Amino acid sequence: MDANTALSALWKLGQLPATALDGVALAGADPVLPSSFKVGTAAQVSVAAAALAACALGVWRGQPPQTVSVDMAHAALECTGWFSVDGVVPATWDKFSGLYACDDGWVRVHANFAHHREGALRLLGLDPHTATRDAAQAAMKRWSAAAFEQAAADAGLVAAMVRSFDEWDQHPQGQVLAAQPLLTFERIGDAPPLVLPALAPGAGERPLVGLRVLDLTRILAGPVCGRTLAAHGADVMLVNAPHLPNIASIADTSRGKLSALCDLRTADGLQSLLKLVDGCQVFVQGYRPGALRGLNVGPERLAERKPGLIYVSISAYSEQGPWHERRGFDSLVQTATGFNHAEGLAAGANGPKALPMQVLDYATGHLMAFAASAALHRQQREGGSWHVRLSLAQTGRWLRALGRVPDGFTVKVPDREPFLESSASGFGHLRGFRHSAQLSRTPAKWVRPSVPPGTHGPVWP
Repeated sequence: MDANTALSALWKLGQLPATALDGVALAGADPVLPSSFKVGTAAQVSVAAAALAACALGVWRGQPPQTVSVDMAHAALECTGWFSVDGVVPATWDKFSGLYACDDGWVRVHANFAHHREGALRLLGLDPHTATRDAAQAAMKRWSAAAFEQAAADAGLVAAMVRSFDEWDQHPQGQVLAAQPLLTFERIGDAPPLVLPALAPGAGERPLVGLRVLDLTRILAGPVCGRTLAAHGADVMLVNAPHLPNIASIADTSRGKLSALCDLRTADGLQSLLKLVDGCQVFVQGYRPGALRGLNVGPERLAERKPGLIYVSISAYSEQGPWHERRGFDSLVQTATGFNHAEGLAAGANGPKALPMQVLDYATGHLMAFAASAALHRQQREGGSWHVRLSLAQTGRWLRALGRVPDGFTVKVPDREPFLESSASGFGHLRGFRHSAQLSRTPAKWVRPSVPPGTHGPVWP
Protein backbone atom coordinates (compact mmCIF):
# COMPACT_ATOMS: atom_id res chain seq x y z
CA MET A 1 0.00 0.00 0.00
CA ASP A 2 1.50 3.35 -1.00
CA ALA A 3 1.19 6.53 1.05
CA ASN A 4 -1.62 8.13 -0.94
CA THR A 5 -3.72 4.97 -0.85
CA ALA A 6 -3.18 4.66 2.90
CA LEU A 7 -4.14 8.30 3.44
CA SER A 8 -7.30 7.93 1.35
CA ALA A 9 -8.42 4.92 3.40
CA LEU A 10 -7.75 6.78 6.62
CA TRP A 11 -9.62 9.84 5.34
CA LYS A 12 -12.71 7.74 4.64
CA LEU A 13 -12.56 6.36 8.17
CA GLY A 14 -12.63 9.93 9.48
CA GLN A 15 -15.63 10.78 7.23
CA LEU A 16 -14.03 14.02 6.10
CA PRO A 17 -14.64 15.84 2.78
CA ALA A 18 -12.98 13.89 -0.03
CA THR A 19 -12.05 17.09 -1.88
CA ALA A 20 -9.47 17.89 0.81
CA LEU A 21 -7.27 15.07 -0.52
CA ASP A 22 -6.66 17.16 -3.63
CA GLY A 23 -4.54 19.47 -1.48
CA VAL A 24 -1.90 17.03 -0.23
CA ALA A 25 1.58 16.24 -1.56
CA LEU A 26 3.53 13.29 -0.17
CA ALA A 27 7.18 13.11 -1.23
CA GLY A 28 9.58 10.21 -0.77
CA ALA A 29 9.34 6.43 -0.53
CA ASP A 30 10.40 3.65 1.80
CA PRO A 31 12.94 2.70 2.92
CA VAL A 32 14.05 5.90 4.62
CA LEU A 33 15.15 4.22 7.86
CA PRO A 34 16.62 0.70 8.10
CA SER A 35 13.62 -1.58 8.53
CA SER A 36 11.69 -4.27 6.69
CA PHE A 37 8.48 -2.37 7.51
CA LYS A 38 7.10 0.80 5.94
CA VAL A 39 7.85 2.94 8.96
CA GLY A 40 8.40 5.99 6.77
CA THR A 41 4.98 5.60 5.19
CA ALA A 42 3.35 5.21 8.61
CA ALA A 43 5.06 8.37 9.83
CA GLN A 44 4.27 10.40 6.71
CA VAL A 45 0.63 9.36 6.39
CA SER A 46 -0.20 9.90 10.07
CA VAL A 47 1.43 13.35 10.08
CA ALA A 48 -0.32 14.32 6.84
CA ALA A 49 -3.70 13.09 8.10
CA ALA A 50 -3.43 15.21 11.26
CA ALA A 51 -2.48 18.32 9.30
CA LEU A 52 -5.09 17.82 6.60
CA ALA A 53 -7.87 17.22 9.17
CA ALA A 54 -6.88 20.42 10.98
CA CYS A 55 -7.10 22.28 7.66
CA ALA A 56 -10.52 20.73 6.92
CA LEU A 57 -11.74 22.05 10.25
CA GLY A 58 -10.26 25.42 9.36
CA VAL A 59 -12.24 25.42 6.12
CA TRP A 60 -15.39 24.63 8.09
CA ARG A 61 -14.60 27.64 10.27
CA GLY A 62 -14.35 29.91 7.23
CA GLN A 63 -10.73 29.66 6.07
CA PRO A 64 -9.85 29.09 2.43
CA PRO A 65 -8.35 25.65 1.63
CA GLN A 66 -4.59 25.19 1.70
CA THR A 67 -2.16 22.51 0.63
CA VAL A 68 -0.31 20.14 2.96
CA SER A 69 3.11 18.73 2.06
CA VAL A 70 4.97 16.07 4.05
CA ASP A 71 8.43 14.78 3.19
CA MET A 72 8.78 11.14 4.22
CA ALA A 73 12.37 11.43 5.47
CA HIS A 74 11.46 14.45 7.63
CA ALA A 75 8.39 12.68 9.05
CA ALA A 76 10.31 9.49 9.81
CA LEU A 77 13.11 11.37 11.54
CA GLU A 78 10.60 13.40 13.56
CA CYS A 79 9.18 10.09 14.75
CA THR A 80 12.58 9.00 16.07
CA GLY A 81 11.99 11.56 18.83
CA TRP A 82 15.60 12.80 18.88
CA PHE A 83 16.21 15.97 20.88
CA SER A 84 18.85 17.55 23.08
CA VAL A 85 18.72 19.90 26.07
CA ASP A 86 21.73 22.18 26.59
CA GLY A 87 23.63 20.01 24.14
CA VAL A 88 22.93 16.74 25.98
CA VAL A 89 20.89 13.95 24.38
CA PRO A 90 19.05 12.14 27.19
CA ALA A 91 19.43 8.39 27.46
CA THR A 92 16.49 6.58 25.89
CA TRP A 93 16.55 3.41 27.96
CA ASP A 94 17.29 2.34 31.50
CA LYS A 95 20.11 -0.22 31.68
CA PHE A 96 17.65 -2.93 32.73
CA SER A 97 15.26 -2.25 29.83
CA GLY A 98 15.47 -4.49 26.80
CA LEU A 99 15.47 -8.08 25.61
CA TYR A 100 16.33 -11.04 27.81
CA ALA A 101 16.78 -14.66 26.78
CA CYS A 102 14.48 -17.03 28.69
CA ASP A 103 14.47 -20.79 29.03
CA ASP A 104 12.36 -21.13 25.89
CA GLY A 105 12.39 -17.78 24.11
CA TRP A 106 12.73 -14.06 24.71
CA VAL A 107 11.14 -11.41 26.91
CA ARG A 108 11.36 -7.63 26.71
CA VAL A 109 11.28 -5.71 29.98
CA HIS A 110 10.43 -2.01 30.25
CA ALA A 111 12.28 -0.55 33.23
CA ASN A 112 12.42 3.20 32.54
CA PHE A 113 10.25 3.98 35.57
CA ALA A 114 11.80 3.13 38.95
CA HIS A 115 8.77 1.22 40.25
CA HIS A 116 8.65 -0.95 37.13
CA ARG A 117 12.40 -1.60 37.28
CA GLU A 118 12.39 -2.48 40.97
CA GLY A 119 9.30 -4.66 40.58
CA ALA A 120 10.83 -6.64 37.71
CA LEU A 121 14.06 -7.20 39.60
CA ARG A 122 12.22 -8.39 42.69
CA LEU A 123 10.18 -10.74 40.51
CA LEU A 124 13.50 -12.18 39.35
CA GLY A 125 14.54 -12.62 42.98
CA LEU A 126 17.12 -9.83 42.90
CA ASP A 127 17.82 -6.86 45.16
CA PRO A 128 17.05 -3.71 43.10
CA HIS A 129 19.85 -1.82 44.86
CA THR A 130 22.64 -4.27 44.02
CA ALA A 131 21.45 -6.14 40.91
CA THR A 132 23.39 -6.06 37.67
CA ARG A 133 22.18 -6.61 34.11
CA ASP A 134 24.17 -9.86 33.96
CA ALA A 135 22.49 -11.08 37.13
CA ALA A 136 19.08 -10.20 35.70
CA GLN A 137 19.86 -12.15 32.53
CA ALA A 138 21.01 -15.19 34.52
CA ALA A 139 17.82 -15.09 36.62
CA MET A 140 15.62 -14.74 33.53
CA LYS A 141 17.02 -17.96 32.06
CA ARG A 142 15.20 -19.83 34.82
CA TRP A 143 11.82 -18.58 33.52
CA SER A 144 9.73 -19.49 30.52
CA ALA A 145 8.81 -16.45 28.45
CA ALA A 146 5.05 -16.90 28.87
CA ALA A 147 5.34 -17.45 32.63
CA PHE A 148 7.38 -14.27 33.17
CA GLU A 149 5.06 -12.22 30.98
CA GLN A 150 2.03 -13.38 32.96
CA ALA A 151 3.71 -12.98 36.36
CA ALA A 152 4.77 -9.44 35.43
CA ALA A 153 1.23 -8.56 34.31
CA ASP A 154 -0.23 -9.99 37.51
CA ALA A 155 2.14 -7.77 39.49
CA GLY A 156 1.23 -4.63 37.53
CA LEU A 157 4.62 -4.57 35.77
CA VAL A 158 5.45 -4.19 32.09
CA ALA A 159 7.04 -7.04 30.14
CA ALA A 160 6.19 -8.95 26.98
CA MET A 161 7.30 -12.23 25.43
CA VAL A 162 8.48 -12.27 21.84
CA ARG A 163 5.84 -13.73 19.54
CA SER A 164 5.69 -14.29 15.82
CA PHE A 165 2.89 -12.73 13.79
CA ASP A 166 1.22 -16.14 13.53
CA GLU A 167 1.36 -16.60 17.30
CA TRP A 168 -0.12 -13.16 17.90
CA ASP A 169 -2.86 -13.68 15.33
CA GLN A 170 -3.90 -16.84 17.19
CA HIS A 171 -3.78 -15.14 20.59
CA PRO A 172 -7.20 -14.19 22.04
CA GLN A 173 -6.25 -10.50 22.17
CA GLY A 174 -4.93 -10.61 18.63
CA GLN A 175 -8.22 -12.07 17.46
CA VAL A 176 -10.17 -9.31 19.21
CA LEU A 177 -8.03 -6.68 17.49
CA ALA A 178 -8.46 -8.31 14.09
CA ALA A 179 -12.18 -7.54 14.28
CA GLN A 180 -11.69 -3.84 15.06
CA PRO A 181 -11.03 -0.86 12.77
CA LEU A 182 -7.91 1.25 13.16
CA LEU A 183 -9.86 3.75 15.27
CA THR A 184 -13.46 4.10 16.37
CA PHE A 185 -15.83 7.05 16.70
CA GLU A 186 -18.68 6.45 19.14
CA ARG A 187 -21.49 8.91 19.78
CA ILE A 188 -21.95 8.95 23.56
CA GLY A 189 -24.55 11.69 23.97
CA ASP A 190 -26.76 14.20 22.25
CA ALA A 191 -25.70 17.81 21.91
CA PRO A 192 -26.08 20.66 19.42
CA PRO A 193 -23.00 21.64 17.40
CA LEU A 194 -20.52 23.49 19.59
CA VAL A 195 -20.12 27.19 18.98
CA LEU A 196 -16.43 27.39 18.09
CA PRO A 197 -14.40 30.56 18.65
CA ALA A 198 -14.26 32.75 15.56
CA LEU A 199 -11.05 32.96 13.57
CA ALA A 200 -9.70 36.43 12.86
CA PRO A 201 -10.52 37.86 9.42
CA GLY A 202 -8.03 36.95 6.73
CA ALA A 203 -6.14 33.76 6.10
CA GLY A 204 -3.19 34.03 8.45
CA GLU A 205 -4.33 32.15 11.56
CA ARG A 206 -3.53 28.48 12.00
CA PRO A 207 -6.66 26.34 11.57
CA LEU A 208 -7.05 25.25 15.21
CA VAL A 209 -6.54 28.68 16.82
CA GLY A 210 -9.07 29.28 19.59
CA LEU A 211 -9.73 25.59 20.27
CA ARG A 212 -8.85 24.22 23.70
CA VAL A 213 -7.49 20.75 24.35
CA LEU A 214 -6.92 19.06 27.71
CA ASP A 215 -3.98 16.65 27.53
CA LEU A 216 -3.97 14.05 30.33
CA THR A 217 -1.16 11.90 28.94
CA ARG A 218 2.45 11.17 29.90
CA ILE A 219 4.07 8.64 27.58
CA LEU A 220 4.82 9.32 23.95
CA ALA A 221 1.65 8.73 21.91
CA GLY A 222 -0.62 11.04 23.89
CA PRO A 223 1.91 13.85 24.32
CA VAL A 224 2.66 13.72 20.57
CA CYS A 225 -1.07 14.16 19.90
CA GLY A 226 -1.22 17.30 22.04
CA ARG A 227 1.98 18.68 20.55
CA THR A 228 0.61 18.16 17.04
CA LEU A 229 -2.66 19.94 17.79
CA ALA A 230 -0.66 22.79 19.33
CA ALA A 231 1.44 23.05 16.16
CA HIS A 232 -1.75 23.81 14.25
CA GLY A 233 -2.85 26.50 16.70
CA ALA A 234 -4.84 24.81 19.48
CA ASP A 235 -4.44 25.92 23.10
CA VAL A 236 -3.26 22.66 24.68
CA MET A 237 -3.00 22.30 28.43
CA LEU A 238 -0.95 19.38 29.70
CA VAL A 239 -2.36 18.25 33.04
CA ASN A 240 0.07 16.18 35.10
CA ALA A 241 -0.49 14.43 38.40
CA PRO A 242 2.08 15.67 40.93
CA HIS A 243 2.80 12.15 42.24
CA LEU A 244 3.38 10.43 38.87
CA PRO A 245 6.80 10.31 37.17
CA ASN A 246 7.52 11.63 33.69
CA ILE A 247 10.11 10.67 31.10
CA ALA A 248 12.82 12.92 29.67
CA SER A 249 10.96 13.42 26.40
CA ILE A 250 8.51 15.71 28.20
CA ALA A 251 10.95 18.51 27.31
CA ASP A 252 10.35 17.81 23.61
CA THR A 253 6.70 16.74 23.57
CA SER A 254 5.57 19.72 25.67
CA ARG A 255 6.42 22.23 22.97
CA GLY A 256 3.46 24.52 22.37
CA LYS A 257 1.63 23.57 25.58
CA LEU A 258 0.56 25.10 28.83
CA SER A 259 1.44 22.81 31.75
CA ALA A 260 -0.51 22.50 34.99
CA LEU A 261 -0.79 20.09 37.93
CA CYS A 262 -4.04 18.55 39.22
CA ASP A 263 -4.14 15.81 41.82
CA LEU A 264 -7.31 13.95 40.86
CA ARG A 265 -7.19 12.04 44.16
CA THR A 266 -8.24 15.23 45.94
CA ALA A 267 -11.52 17.15 45.78
CA ASP A 268 -9.72 20.39 44.88
CA GLY A 269 -7.74 18.76 42.11
CA LEU A 270 -10.80 17.10 40.64
CA GLN A 271 -12.75 20.36 40.76
CA SER A 272 -9.91 22.20 39.00
CA LEU A 273 -9.97 19.62 36.22
CA LEU A 274 -13.73 19.85 35.81
CA LYS A 275 -13.53 23.63 35.46
CA LEU A 276 -10.96 23.14 32.70
CA VAL A 277 -13.31 20.67 31.01
CA ASP A 278 -16.02 23.34 31.00
CA GLY A 279 -13.81 25.52 28.80
CA CYS A 280 -12.44 22.97 26.33
CA GLN A 281 -13.67 21.18 23.22
CA VAL A 282 -11.29 18.18 23.26
CA PHE A 283 -10.21 15.93 26.15
CA VAL A 284 -7.30 13.53 25.49
CA GLN A 285 -6.35 10.86 28.01
CA GLY A 286 -3.88 7.99 28.19
CA TYR A 287 -4.81 6.32 31.48
CA ARG A 288 -5.46 2.59 31.48
CA PRO A 289 -9.00 1.73 30.32
CA GLY A 290 -11.50 2.37 33.10
CA ALA A 291 -9.12 4.29 35.36
CA LEU A 292 -10.73 7.69 34.84
CA ARG A 293 -14.21 6.26 35.19
CA GLY A 294 -13.17 5.32 38.71
CA LEU A 295 -12.42 9.00 39.32
CA ASN A 296 -15.80 10.03 37.85
CA VAL A 297 -14.23 11.66 34.80
CA GLY A 298 -14.95 8.95 32.25
CA PRO A 299 -16.27 9.85 28.79
CA GLU A 300 -19.98 9.55 29.55
CA ARG A 301 -19.71 11.60 32.74
CA LEU A 302 -17.78 14.40 31.06
CA ALA A 303 -20.15 14.39 28.08
CA GLU A 304 -23.01 14.99 30.52
CA ARG A 305 -21.13 17.92 32.01
CA LYS A 306 -19.88 19.32 28.70
CA PRO A 307 -22.30 18.34 25.89
CA GLY A 308 -20.50 18.20 22.55
CA LEU A 309 -17.14 17.21 24.06
CA ILE A 310 -14.68 15.17 21.98
CA TYR A 311 -13.10 12.56 24.30
CA VAL A 312 -10.03 10.78 22.87
CA SER A 313 -8.66 7.66 24.59
CA ILE A 314 -5.41 5.79 23.90
CA SER A 315 -4.60 2.32 25.26
CA ALA A 316 -1.92 -0.29 24.66
CA TYR A 317 -3.98 -3.26 23.48
CA SER A 318 -7.47 -1.70 23.08
CA GLU A 319 -10.36 -1.41 25.51
CA GLN A 320 -11.74 -4.82 24.59
CA GLY A 321 -10.49 -8.37 25.02
CA PRO A 322 -8.63 -10.22 27.79
CA TRP A 323 -5.73 -7.75 27.69
CA HIS A 324 -7.87 -4.59 27.83
CA GLU A 325 -6.40 -3.53 31.19
CA ARG A 326 -2.84 -4.65 30.49
CA ARG A 327 -0.11 -2.03 30.74
CA GLY A 328 2.03 -1.58 27.70
CA PHE A 329 4.43 0.71 25.88
CA ASP A 330 5.46 0.84 22.22
CA SER A 331 8.50 -1.39 22.68
CA LEU A 332 6.43 -4.05 24.43
CA VAL A 333 3.60 -3.94 21.90
CA GLN A 334 6.18 -4.40 19.12
CA THR A 335 7.45 -7.43 21.00
CA ALA A 336 4.12 -9.02 21.91
CA THR A 337 2.47 -8.60 18.51
CA GLY A 338 5.23 -9.99 16.28
CA PHE A 339 7.25 -7.05 14.98
CA ASN A 340 10.51 -7.83 16.81
CA HIS A 341 10.42 -11.44 15.64
CA ALA A 342 9.69 -10.48 12.01
CA GLU A 343 12.27 -7.69 11.95
CA GLY A 344 14.93 -10.00 13.37
CA LEU A 345 14.25 -12.60 10.68
CA ALA A 346 14.34 -9.99 7.91
CA ALA A 347 17.63 -8.56 9.18
CA GLY A 348 19.24 -11.98 9.59
CA ALA A 349 19.81 -11.12 13.23
CA ASN A 350 20.62 -13.67 15.91
CA GLY A 351 17.35 -13.03 17.73
CA PRO A 352 14.57 -10.43 17.81
CA LYS A 353 15.17 -6.90 16.56
CA ALA A 354 13.32 -3.67 17.41
CA LEU A 355 11.99 -1.29 14.79
CA PRO A 356 14.25 1.74 14.23
CA MET A 357 12.00 4.07 16.23
CA GLN A 358 8.94 4.00 18.49
CA VAL A 359 6.76 4.23 15.41
CA LEU A 360 3.65 2.85 17.10
CA ASP A 361 3.80 5.68 19.64
CA TYR A 362 4.44 8.45 17.15
CA ALA A 363 2.07 7.24 14.45
CA THR A 364 -0.66 6.71 17.05
CA GLY A 365 -0.06 10.19 18.46
CA HIS A 366 -0.51 11.76 15.04
CA LEU A 367 -3.54 9.55 14.37
CA MET A 368 -5.04 10.77 17.66
CA ALA A 369 -4.61 14.35 16.47
CA PHE A 370 -6.24 13.41 13.16
CA ALA A 371 -9.12 11.74 14.98
CA ALA A 372 -9.65 14.71 17.31
CA SER A 373 -10.02 17.12 14.39
CA ALA A 374 -12.14 14.63 12.42
CA ALA A 375 -14.46 14.08 15.39
CA LEU A 376 -14.80 17.83 15.95
CA HIS A 377 -15.62 18.29 12.26
CA ARG A 378 -18.27 15.58 12.60
CA GLN A 379 -19.63 17.20 15.75
CA GLN A 380 -20.05 20.42 13.82
CA ARG A 381 -22.03 18.61 11.10
CA GLU A 382 -24.08 16.23 13.24
CA GLY A 383 -23.91 17.46 16.83
CA GLY A 384 -23.45 14.95 19.62
CA SER A 385 -20.67 14.11 22.07
CA TRP A 386 -18.05 11.69 20.77
CA HIS A 387 -15.62 9.14 22.20
CA VAL A 388 -12.68 8.26 19.95
CA ARG A 389 -10.61 5.17 20.76
CA LEU A 390 -7.17 4.17 19.49
CA SER A 391 -4.57 1.65 20.63
CA LEU A 392 -0.90 1.01 19.94
CA ALA A 393 -1.65 -2.59 18.98
CA GLN A 394 -4.25 -1.53 16.42
CA THR A 395 -1.78 0.92 14.91
CA GLY A 396 0.54 -2.08 14.68
CA ARG A 397 -2.04 -3.95 12.59
CA TRP A 398 -2.24 -0.90 10.32
CA LEU A 399 1.56 -0.84 9.97
CA ARG A 400 1.54 -4.52 9.00
CA ALA A 401 -1.14 -3.83 6.39
CA LEU A 402 1.06 -1.21 4.73
CA GLY A 403 3.35 -4.03 3.56
CA ARG A 404 7.04 -4.91 3.81
CA VAL A 405 10.21 -3.49 2.29
CA PRO A 406 12.44 -6.18 0.73
CA ASP A 407 15.63 -4.07 0.74
CA GLY A 408 14.86 -2.10 3.88
CA PHE A 409 18.18 -2.59 5.64
CA THR A 410 20.31 -1.24 2.79
CA VAL A 411 19.46 2.40 3.53
CA LYS A 412 21.43 4.72 5.79
CA VAL A 413 19.75 7.01 8.31
CA PRO A 414 19.30 10.47 6.71
CA ASP A 415 21.02 13.53 8.13
CA ARG A 416 18.78 15.10 10.75
CA GLU A 417 20.42 18.54 10.74
CA PRO A 418 18.31 20.09 7.93
CA PHE A 419 15.14 19.37 9.90
CA LEU A 420 16.15 20.66 13.34
CA GLU A 421 15.33 23.90 15.10
CA SER A 422 16.48 25.46 18.37
CA SER A 423 14.43 27.21 21.03
CA ALA A 424 14.52 28.29 24.63
CA SER A 425 12.52 26.15 27.05
CA GLY A 426 11.85 25.74 30.73
CA PHE A 427 14.19 22.73 30.65
CA GLY A 428 17.12 24.50 28.97
CA HIS A 429 18.19 25.17 25.39
CA LEU A 430 16.13 22.73 23.35
CA ARG A 431 17.09 21.38 19.95
CA GLY A 432 14.55 19.18 18.19
CA PHE A 433 12.71 18.57 14.95
CA ARG A 434 10.50 21.10 13.24
CA HIS A 435 7.07 19.66 12.57
CA SER A 436 7.20 17.76 9.28
CA ALA A 437 3.81 18.93 7.95
CA GLN A 438 4.27 21.97 5.73
CA LEU A 439 1.11 24.07 5.21
CA SER A 440 0.96 26.51 2.32
CA ARG A 441 -0.57 29.46 4.22
CA THR A 442 -0.31 28.82 7.97
CA PRO A 443 3.00 27.13 8.82
CA ALA A 444 2.90 24.70 11.72
CA LYS A 445 4.79 26.09 14.69
CA TRP A 446 4.98 25.98 18.47
CA VAL A 447 4.42 29.44 19.93
CA ARG A 448 4.71 28.43 23.59
CA PRO A 449 8.01 26.98 24.85
CA SER A 450 7.96 23.64 26.63
CA VAL A 451 7.96 24.10 30.39
CA PRO A 452 8.05 21.80 33.46
CA PRO A 453 4.79 20.48 34.95
CA GLY A 454 3.05 23.01 37.16
CA THR A 455 4.49 26.08 35.45
CA HIS A 456 0.95 27.32 34.80
CA GLY A 457 -2.12 27.28 36.98
CA PRO A 458 -5.09 25.08 36.00
CA VAL A 459 -6.91 28.02 34.35
CA TRP A 460 -7.40 28.71 30.65
CA PRO A 461 -5.72 31.93 29.49
